[in-house]
Amino acid sequence: MSIFQSFMSTASVPYYRSYSRSLTSTHAIPVLTTTNNYHCCYDHYNSTRTSGRTFNVVCCTTPVLATKNNHHCYYNCYSSKTSRRTNKIISCQNKENAEGGHSSLSSALTLSRKNPQDVVTFTDRVVDNGIKTTSTTTAIMPLLKPSDGIGIVSYLRGKNYLITGATGFLGKAFMEKMLRTIPDLGKIFLLIKAKDKEAAIHRLKTEILDSEIFKCLEQMYGESFKAFMMTKLVPVAGNVCEPNLGMDPATTNEIAKEVDVIINSAGNTNFDERYDVALDTNTRGPSRLLGFAKKCKKLGLFLHVSTAYVNGERQGLIMEKPFHMGQTIVGESVTSETPPVSIPVLDIIAEIELASNLKFCVHENEVTQKLKELGLERAKLFGWENTYVFTKAMGEMLIDSMRGDIPIVIIRPTIIESTYKDPFPGWIQGNRMLDPVIISYGKGQLSGFATDPKAIVDVVPVDMVVNTSIAAIAKHGIAAKPGLNVYNIGSSTVNPIACEDVLKFCCDHFTSFPLMDSQGKNIRVTEFKFFSSMDNFSSYISDEIAQGIGLMDAKISDSILKSKLEMKCKNRAELIVHMAKLYKPYAFFRARFDIRNTQKLMEDMSLEEMRNFEFNVRSINWEHYIVDIHIPGVRRHVMKERLVINE
Repeated sequence: MSIFQSFMSTASVPYYRSYSRSLTSTHAIPVLTTTNNYHCCYDHYNSTRTSGRTFNVVCCTTPVLATKNNHHCYYNCYSSKTSRRTNKIISCQNKENAEGGHSSLSSALTLSRKNPQDVVTFTDRVVDNGIKTTSTTTAIMPLLKPSDGIGIVSYLRGKNYLITGATGFLGKAFMEKMLRTIPDLGKIFLLIKAKDKEAAIHRLKTEILDSEIFKCLEQMYGESFKAFMMTKLVPVAGNVCEPNLGMDPATTNEIAKEVDVIINSAGNTNFDERYDVALDTNTRGPSRLLGFAKKCKKLGLFLHVSTAYVNGERQGLIMEKPFHMGQTIVGESVTSETPPVSIPVLDIIAEIELASNLKFCVHENEVTQKLKELGLERAKLFGWENTYVFTKAMGEMLIDSMRGDIPIVIIRPTIIESTYKDPFPGWIQGNRMLDPVIISYGKGQLSGFATDPKAIVDVVPVDMVVNTSIAAIAKHGIAAKPGLNVYNIGSSTVNPIACEDVLKFCCDHFTSFPLMDSQGKNIRVTEFKFFSSMDNFSSYISDEIAQGIGLMDAKISDSILKSKLEMKCKNRAELIVHMAKLYKPYAFFRARFDIRNTQKLMEDMSLEEMRNFEFNVRSINWEHYIVDIHIPGVRRHVMKERLVINE
């Protein structure tokens, strides 16, 4: 994995209360909302850490719904710093609506305008330093209606799956969630890049079973954990870059007879990958897998994991729409005044041939660099920022063109980062987009970057991506209708966070819990600096590196030592500046991703499904997530720190 790849609204609510302390990891079990923006029991929270910035967050435990005996919904809010505990009671004055089985919160979140009795009373019972106070607020609120939800568990149980990208971050999260929550799950065939069956089994045991994300499953099954896993997980030696997925004929026939759902999470995410390599994995890979899918006799659904950034240089609110063959971003900006000769035509077959032919036209030592340059050049020609998103977009085009009658779901997540809470908060594998900046900042190696402080950092935890995907699989698998459905998974439209706030929270964390240098001394971080031009950033970073490695020391008289330091400074500065150039489109990103399909999916779920497969990004308290969950997770799982950061 390249270092370059690794870099890098809430609506009005009817009821607020103020708290003076950020939440701990036990407080963020959310009450969900809908696209109609009717919220159930949100709390308004003003953190002293943010110097006045205000966030709308959920700080309640899972609600216990109204019963025949009391017609109340209880939940608790707690502030550890002020020792204030608030017991919220929702009183349903309409007894008929309070009784019975209420399994769908989403259906409840619509006002009943015909029934004036649908009234909710909020009662605050606050204990502060031994003094009890009570306040009551009455408002019209939605009431719960019976619903069976999507039927996620009933659809998924007993079925067999094929997952590509199984050793990756998202692939492991998929496996863990399904094995832990779906009873009577069938087999999960894992396409693993390996030379033979034995090598695939070895990778399964060392790279998957030993991964920390499976610790909860290991605790559940104890000594029989590995035996259980080996009965469910079937390693298959193969590769999406090879004909017939690199599988032997016997394995191909077996999987084709048994598999019900295919999940394609394989991909090459290097922003400046060789054009031929990226095309082989991101463009031709999905088409090869879909070609195999057509041989599967009982296949119910094909899910493809893409990225929200396949939308390239589009601006404004970006909708959940599929790509069609030959569609380009630059072509969408064409007007009647644009000369036809200036509009490039995208031919995927021609692009594959172009990359293939270049290998025979340049010197062997120049092949890699020339193919990297070609990928970036072709991407920008058609309106995409880099080779990664361009080849992923072409992969979507091929899927749409050859899908036939197979139900297709395309998942487009934004920046995927550590788990929010499932199976436990903070699990992450490898450096993701934000983490190299966060780690370098914490180490005192990077105190500024070329970015717009107001740019929205569209982050989504990996467990929410998995939960959305699982819900979509069930919904469209049950419907069993041919078609292609796209789901954006992101936070920019409903719970945006600006770049300056992300870095402010990073500063808060490393100020409270600093990293240590090689001598065991705490590393002090300074306020993060933002640069609007690449020239200014380049000059700044060169000076910072020179000072950091001692090149500015006037006492250096050894010419050889000084020359080595100068070369070290030059190389490091060039690397960081190159990284900044690759991430410039995202560092100044202003577009937002519409998620109405994803929100509609959430509305179709029952209350139990919402609890077990939660993906409500509105519920995320970003300060708590970054300070108390994500950075500690990076330090533990990526940096391998043994220090316990959270109390």
